[in-house]
Amino acid sequence: MSEEHDLHTVGEVARMTGLSVRTLHHYDHIGLLAPSERSLSDYRLYTDADVERLHRVLVYREVGFPLEQIATLLDDPDGDELSQLEDQRKLLSERIDRLHRMVAALEELMTRKQDGIALTADEQVELFGDDWLSVRDDYATEAEQRWGDTEQWRQSKERTAAMSKADWVAVKTEQDALMQALASAKAAGVEPGTDEANALAERHRASIEKFYDCGYEMHTCLAQMYVADERFTENYDGYAPGLAQWVHDIIVANAANHVD
Repeated sequence: MSEEHDLHTVGEVARMTGLSVRTLHHYDHIGLLAPSERSLSDYRLYTDADVERLHRVLVYREVGFPLEQIATLLDDPDGDELSQLEDQRKLLSERIDRLHRMVAALEELMTRKQDGIALTADEQVELFGDDWLSVRDDYATEAEQRWGDTEQWRQSKERTAAMSKADWVAVKTEQDALMQALASAKAAGVEPGTDEANALAERHRASIEKFYDCGYEMHTCLAQMYVADERFTENYDGYAPGLAQWVHDIIVANAANHVD
C-alpha cells in the first residue's frame, strides 16, 4: 500500500486483482475505472472504493458483459448498489451452476469412454446443449459447399474422422477459451502487431490446424471471410462488439511478419 492512507498504486491493485497494469490503464482511459486520486508525481492512486468498483467490474466481465454495458450499469444514477450486488450474486450462482453441469457432463463422458461406451447424438445434446451438434453440422455443411474439392477439405474429413467424442469436447472447450481470450485482449486495448496480439493470432491459427494445414496466406484468407461474411462476423461479434474486425487485423498483422 502507498504511504498515503488507504490509497493503492496501480501496481498494488494489479497484484490484488491479477489484472495487468496495462488493463487498469485501459479501464481508466475508457472511463470504466478512473482512480480517485493522483500523487504529487501524477501517479494513479486508487481508494478502497475504487478497488470495490473494480471487483464489481470483474464480476460482470466474468459472466460475459461487455465493458460498455458494465460502465452503464455501474454509473446508472437510478441504480441501487445493493440490488446490483444481489444481481451479481445471482449471475455468478447461475454461472457456477452451468460450470458444475459441464464438469458433470465431462465426467460422464470420461466414464463412458473408459468403459468403451460411445455416446449417441441425443446423449451429446443432453450433455452439452441443444446447439452442440447443430453448430458443428452447420459448419460442416458450409465447409463442404465452399471447399469440398480442396486439399484442406480432404484433410479436415480425414482428421475429424479420427476424432473421438472426447476430442470433440476438447475442441469445443479450447475454442471457447480462445474466443474469451480474444475478446478480453480486444477489451484491454491490445494492438494488432504487438507480441501479445501475434501470440493470439498464432493460437487462433493452431486451432484451425487441428483440422487442416493453415499457412499464413490461408489464415489471411480466413480473416477476410470473418469480416466479409456476416454469419462469421456475427459469431465473433457475439463475444465482443467489433471482435471480427479486430481478429482480422491481428491475423493480417501477424501474417505480415512471416512473408518470405
